[in-house]
Amino acid sequence: MKCEKMFNKLERKFGKFAISGLMNIIITGMAIIYIMDIFICPMSGKAALSPLIIFSRDAILQGQIWRILSFVFIPFSTNAFFMIFTFYFYWLIGKVMERNWGTFKFNFFYLCGIIGTVIGGFITGWATNSFLTFSLFIAFAIIAPDFEILLFFLIPVKIKYIAMFDAVFMIISFFSSGLPGKVAILMSLLNLIIFFGDDFINMMKMKIHHWKYKISNRK
Repeated sequence: MKCEKMFNKLERKFGKFAISGLMNIIITGMAIIYIMDIFICPMSGKAALSPLIIFSRDAILQGQIWRILSFVFIPFSTNAFFMIFTFYFYWLIGKVMERNWGTFKFNFFYLCGIIGTVIGGFITGWATNSFLTFSLFIAFAIIAPDFEILLFFLIPVKIKYIAMFDAVFMIISFFSSGLPGKVAILMSLLNLIIFFGDDFINMMKMKIHHWKYKISNRK
């Protein structure tokens, strides 16, 4: 409830700056970088663009400040089929979440994820958009758990099951990573904590209350 009041206050003040179709812009940027890296740069004999836009604390401190934001446009993979699928998948996620939440709230969620990732990057010297994208996917699974997608355009699967699998993978990655990896994962999930922390705490309180009730009735 407190978060909702805060969002409403922020939206009244900054809502006019919200970017409609934000995920479309992110995906378009990724597609351009992908095409440049895989096709245009090699054919023209020039170096790939990705190394110039990845997050680098040292490079940022030397004046390459665009890297604070440009890392969000790094493509997920070099595999063409996987890229097409993920572009479609995250376009769909962005469309549904923006329609469900509104443009400002969706923008704010993504911005919080970027801020958390950048803070983690300055702490460790390293950052990636992978965990930021993961937070977007988990948020989508929370607000629309029964939404069905065609996995690889063929297999209908509810989003909550894919989210469970990804969450397990993320937990394994967290415990198997060194300190930089742990910090990067935690900080990039800052937006999930801000947006769903209260709901999670309330849910746990209800479960504890229900558990205590069951225990007391057994006596």
